[in-house]
Amino acid sequence: MAQVVAANGSATGSPFCAVSGKKLTEKLKQTSFPAKVLDRKDRKQNERRLHSVPVVARKSVEVLPVTAEDVPKTGEEELQQLRGITQLVDASVGMWSKLSARRKTKIVCTIGPSTNTRDMIWKLAEAGMNVARLNMSHGDHTSHQKVIDLVKEYNAQSKDNVIAIMLDTKGPEVRSGDLPQPITLTTGQEFTFTIKRGVGTETCVSVNYDDFVNDVEVGDMLLVDGGMMSLIVKSKTEDSVKCEVVDGGELKSRRHLNVRGKSATLPSITEKDWDDIKFGVENQVDFYAVSFVKDAKVVHELKDYLHSCNADIHVIVKIESADSIPNLHSIITASDGAMVARGDLGAELPIEEVPLLQEEIIRICRSMGKAVIVATNMLESMIVHPTPTRAEVSDIAIAVREGADAVMLSGETAHGKFPLKAVKVMHTVALRTEATMMGGGEKPANLGQVFKNHMSEMFAFHATMMSNTLGTSIVVFTRTGFMSILLSHYRPSGTIFAFTDDERVRQRLALYQGVCPIYMKFSEDAEATFESALSYLQKQGMVKDGEEVALVQSGRQPIWRLQSTHNIQVRKV
Repeated sequence: MAQVVAANGSATGSPFCAVSGKKLTEKLKQTSFPAKVLDRKDRKQNERRLHSVPVVARKSVEVLPVTAEDVPKTGEEELQQLRGITQLVDASVGMWSKLSARRKTKIVCTIGPSTNTRDMIWKLAEAGMNVARLNMSHGDHTSHQKVIDLVKEYNAQSKDNVIAIMLDTKGPEVRSGDLPQPITLTTGQEFTFTIKRGVGTETCVSVNYDDFVNDVEVGDMLLVDGGMMSLIVKSKTEDSVKCEVVDGGELKSRRHLNVRGKSATLPSITEKDWDDIKFGVENQVDFYAVSFVKDAKVVHELKDYLHSCNADIHVIVKIESADSIPNLHSIITASDGAMVARGDLGAELPIEEVPLLQEEIIRICRSMGKAVIVATNMLESMIVHPTPTRAEVSDIAIAVREGADAVMLSGETAHGKFPLKAVKVMHTVALRTEATMMGGGEKPANLGQVFKNHMSEMFAFHATMMSNTLGTSIVVFTRTGFMSILLSHYRPSGTIFAFTDDERVRQRLALYQGVCPIYMKFSEDAEATFESALSYLQKQGMVKDGEEVALVQSGRQPIWRLQSTHNIQVRKV
């Protein structure tokens, strides 16, 4: 028999002592799991009470029996929650087991020396990678071509999973020159940056940017590698900038330089970037992530070029410079999505502004129906450690709750020691966080304003409401991806199964939250295609026999319907 030890004596006023068996049983019945964990107000009141009441020693101890009726009953909802936690723990133990639940938030993985083999790309895909990112700041076209070919090979073989390819341009980075060996900078030391080429001594190093001297002013703060080291400008000449070290460290070759609060007066797309963009067109990548975008003009210029090449590639703007902040609305409007590149953003702006800007950029993208990716330092410690910091775990959860379409891994998968574990951690944290978000989270008040001229917006809204009310998944057929993307930004609780007869569209949809893209050849007979799609979902275990799904026919390009006809059906599998 279970037993409870209770105090019996005259220690009145003590919350630990003056509790009779009957009162203790009542307390046990009242204190349920959610009340303990979630009721903060009551907990705070109890804490105040504990501090305000003196503790008196117990006189005697009596052992009270606890019957089955005395044990607090756990509701079915609480049991389900506990089971869910247990399942997640079990899943994390079997690191390479097949994913047991469908995550909505997508994962972007940077491919590098740690992951550029066929075996690793396959394992990353199985662990949860949705988008493979090629960082053009490193490697050459030969190495990137190898990765593109491997991803395409995977996509050709995989029936129920697809990986999109994102080419990330280097952009106009300002970097220090080569050094024969790393040098140690100490606080208070004088150090010089010069625009003369080939200089690399213990007191002076070259910079690859000819207007560097003109862009900085006395009193400016120079940041090395996003703030790992900092120097203040003391004076300058025609070709050099003399600084004093504020925060020292080890300076290596080709380190990234920022000026706090300023952006370099360089074009957002350099000659190297144009070569890389042409390389992307030739290989039919799915997305460009354009670095250091300062205004919408750059986006229009790139989109005009892609249109002239007849290239169906979407443009993601990286928000990472101080100059881009005043132009956020116009930049995002011109693009297909945005990346919150927090590294350089936190170097050019005060770091306390970064979380506020992250939230604002996500809000703007959500309201405009654009994809949004949160990037940089998400699991930075896992580059060298097998487990993340608890702050990093919270960082992922915050990005998911704020409504990001995707979260990104950089060095963690490019050159880290534990790339697969990093992906698995990101998957598990995102999945657990999503389980607490009813109806896809909070909706921006003006969500879908860019779609207001389309009847499809109303149908996407009502399909979402119907799906959430009935607890169903959504099935949509698309040739452009438009309706799937629109549904994604309304964040329905169920999965959006997007069937398309275009492989490029299938790959592109891999980025969008909650969308499961599936390739299928469409029949001339609508009903035959519907039956084929539902049969496929059933065979793959994505829906169960007898389960209901919401089938949406809407969008810019009509399939099996008149231009003016839109409809939503609920069908039983």
